[in-house]
Amino acid sequence: MLELLTFAIEHKIITTLVIITILLLLRVLVLKIIRGDHNFISEKQRQWMSRTKNGFAILIIITLFGIWNSEIKEFALSLTAIAMAVVIASKEMILCITGSIHRASSSSFTIGDWIEVGDLRGEVIEHTMLSTKIQEIDIAHNRYDYTGKTLTLPNSMFFSHTIKNMNFMKRYVYHNFTIVGPKERNLFSYHDELISNINDYSEEFIEVARRYNSVIERHAGVDLPGAEPHIHIGTNCTGESVMHITIFCPTEQAAELEQHITSDFMKLVYGP
Repeated sequence: MLELLTFAIEHKIITTLVIITILLLLRVLVLKIIRGDHNFISEKQRQWMSRTKNGFAILIIITLFGIWNSEIKEFALSLTAIAMAVVIASKEMILCITGSIHRASSSSFTIGDWIEVGDLRGEVIEHTMLSTKIQEIDIAHNRYDYTGKTLTLPNSMFFSHTIKNMNFMKRYVYHNFTIVGPKERNLFSYHDELISNINDYSEEFIEVARRYNSVIERHAGVDLPGAEPHIHIGTNCTGESVMHITIFCPTEQAAELEQHITSDFMKLVYGP
């Protein structure tokens, strides 16, 4: 045992490679156990996988520091002369690590949340000390569907862009869309019938929507518009009549409801 310890101390490179290899194999094994045989990964599995990756990364860093402690101290003493160059060279990495600390301390989001950073929107599937991965969601076009793209955001973005947590939109969403009508028609004459049609479409989920809306109001501490549909009629710059419609509905039904309401509007204006 003493000989083995002496060999490990004298051959630090070999010791380092062996220990890192063992830790990486253990990491792969643990991740495989967490994932299991499931085709799709749940939010809870993603959280444990992220914790496992971060945990093993920290363990590897601690191990390297323990093995090369004396060399690191000697290097640190000689680092003063080139400290400024190192800081400049590692500026982005430092910002990423600081951004990760900022995210953790402010509880901006966690795995499974829908977020918007700049023009990028998606569901958080993994976050590390340096980066955050999200599954892109097409919110800009009111589709609320996954695009199939996985985006990796450097954590330094959290300092230069506002982080918007849109997690409440995973279940229900204020869906806004606009319908342009002909200039010669008075859209106010269709208001009541469209509201009646929207209420019919909303009948199966309206009670749950009201309760969920109240939960969001209590959580956010603000007075939201409510779960009932809203229609605002005006004109655009070309003089055409415009109908702005807002509905509070299940996220997965938003696009379908928009199509039904648009179809009803077209039938009222142009006939069946």
